[in-house]
This record gives sequence, structure tokens and C-alpha cells, in this order.
Amino acid sequence: MKVLQVIPYFFVSWAGGGPVELILNMSKGLVQRGHQVIIYTTDSFSKLRKSKSFDDAPAIPGIDVFEFRSLGGGLMGGSSLHLSPSIIPALAKQTASFDIIHLHEYRTFQNIVAHHYARKFDVPYVLQAHGSLPTTLGKKYLKQTFDNLWGYRLLNDAARLIAVSRMEAEQYRAIGVKGGRVETVPHGLDLSVFDKLPARGRFRQRHGLDNRRIILSLGRLHRIKGLDLLVRAFAELTKSTGNVRLVIAGPDAGYLPFLKKLVADLGVRKKILFTGPIYGQQKLEAYVDADVYVLPSYYEIFSVTVLEACACGTPVVVTDRCGLADVIEGHAGVVAPCDEKRLASAILSILSDDEFGKQLSTGGRRLVREGFSLAEMAENLERVYLQASRGSSRSWS
Repeated sequence: MKVLQVIPYFFVSWAGGGPVELILNMSKGLVQRGHQVIIYTTDSFSKLRKSKSFDDAPAIPGIDVFEFRSLGGGLMGGSSLHLSPSIIPALAKQTASFDIIHLHEYRTFQNIVAHHYARKFDVPYVLQAHGSLPTTLGKKYLKQTFDNLWGYRLLNDAARLIAVSRMEAEQYRAIGVKGGRVETVPHGLDLSVFDKLPARGRFRQRHGLDNRRIILSLGRLHRIKGLDLLVRAFAELTKSTGNVRLVIAGPDAGYLPFLKKLVADLGVRKKILFTGPIYGQQKLEAYVDADVYVLPSYYEIFSVTVLEACACGTPVVVTDRCGLADVIEGHAGVVAPCDEKRLASAILSILSDDEFGKQLSTGGRRLVREGFSLAEMAENLERVYLQASRGSSRSWS
């Protein structure tokens, strides 16, 4: 089967966020099942990589990545819609050669073009919104304009719509999509990455955190990630325990100055470490050395980092606004409301009870291996592709 994946950004070596990690793992799984995967994207992250002196993205065996020139932020005035006119002739020429098209994100220029040629050449497509459906999270009127001009047609013409959690499946239905076309396919991890974890203590030693309890949060430094809530909860927690440090790792998305001011105002500057983005082995070392991993997001449709923490045996705390909350609670971690005192209490429940932490560590590893493997995700995705193709004049085996 020849599969086209379309995403406005894709850069393996840098922080593309959850969708990039997902597409990488998804594509690996499909290749392992014998499918051919082609990725159409823009050069947006390549420009950033060169300006930041990042290493070149490694080649991925069996996956062909084509970058089209991006002219900037695009119609939405931000990073969500990268205008790339050069993708138009490529899709006009190549669309008919694909068995299925998988569109990622929702309100993008690439989706508008891919939708047009998929309809023209009767190629079925599935759409995966990655949490981008709601109009209430900024740029409300621009989003509604997009929906009226193109978005509803994108949703209505899709053979299948993919959700990564029950929360996102409900969002599709709330926007008017009939339930029969919504398929839930959770993220999957390449579990071989976690077969041989680094020795404990390396991250602690590198950052001078020996003999400290570590609370870790990893991801983009963006207001929606709830890091202000975590900082306030941490300041509350230090009132009852002093031998603890908060590590916030990830690239700045414009929120770092606010966070640093908040840290200073709360008087916990010496107890919080901002490491910047960490990847690969260093990221694994951070997970392994952390006593608890916290995702304090105000809105999170899913979280790869939570699964990674679980795969490393690190207990987790998430807010009740995380799409993984229902599967985490009672198995791999604790779910807390978006309230600084309740969040502090949830973190402390793990830090103060080693036996409870060990139970969550074991449960987290089991949870990931039994329900979130790359192989299972690829199998489920193949099933969705087959269902999508049944409504088309095309067929594949």
C-alpha cells in the first residue's frame, strides 16, 4: 500500500511537538508492516534548524520525506498554516498514485490542496486533527472563517476521522461528525527505545541535583501547558518539603520570560531549573532520574511525554484536562484538577510514599507495553485505512 502523509511541519531532530513524534512512529510501524510511506511537508523547521545550528535530520529507512518551500506563517497568522504553493503541482501530478492519503492537523493550506486533488482523483483520505478542532483556544473568528470556507468540507469528505483519545472523539461529534466515521487510534511508542535505559544518576550529576527529589515536566514552554500552575503548585509544595527540585525542560514558545518572573516573585528561583530542550539519550536520562513526571496542561488531547515517562518507569501526575487522564488514573499515576493546591497534593502523594511510587512505576510500564506499542498503533491504522478504502473505487491488498 502506498501511503501519503501530509503535515505542514516535520523535523525529526527538533521539537516539532506531538504530531511530529506521532507521524515518525506511525510511519515506522507502517513500513514494518510492508507499506510504502511518503511524507509531504514544508521546510519551515529546516530553516529553524539551520538558524539554531541543529544537526541534520537523519534519514529514515523506508520513508521518503519531501519538503516544499514555506512562505511563512500563513492565513492563520501563526505556525498552524504554512503557505507552500509548490506543493500544488506535486499533488496535481502524484495524488493519483497513492492508495490513501492521511492528512494531519486540521486548518492547514496543505489540507485544502490535498482535499481538492483527492476528490478529483477519487483517492480516499483520512484526517487526524491532533487536538486542533476547538475554536475557543485563540483566533476564534479566523478559525470559524476557515471552517466555513474549507473546514466542514474537509471533515465531511473524509472517509474516516482519527481521534487519539476519547476526548478528541467527542470533539469530532460535537462539531457535527457522525460517530460511525470516527475511529480512535491512540499514539504508539517504539518500545525498543526503552529496552535499555541509561543508568540512574547521570542527569542528576550533570545538573548538580544529587540527593534531591526531582519533579520533571517536559514540553514546549507555552501558556496552554499549564506551567504557571505547576510553578505555583511547586511553591506550595516547598512549604512542607525542602529537599525537592523542579526541572522544566523544553523549547521556549514565548512563555519563558513570564515563567521566570513568576518564579522570582514566588521566591523559588534557586529550586527550579530550566534546561532548555533536551532530546535523545539526555531526555531518557531525565525521565529515569525523575521521581515524578508532571503534565499540568490546561488542554492536552494526548501526550507522548506521559507515555515516555511511563515507559521509563516514572510515576506521573496529569490534570483532568488531559486526554490520557482516564487511562492513567489508578494505573500509572494520579489525576488532579487544575488547582495549584490539589496539584501539589497529588505530587506529594507520590513523593511521600515510595511504595505507592513503585506501584505506579510498575503499572505505567505495563500500561504502555499492553496498550500503546508502535506495532498495535500500526495495525489499528492499517485497519482504518482498509475501512476508508471500501468507499472508493480503488482497492488494495
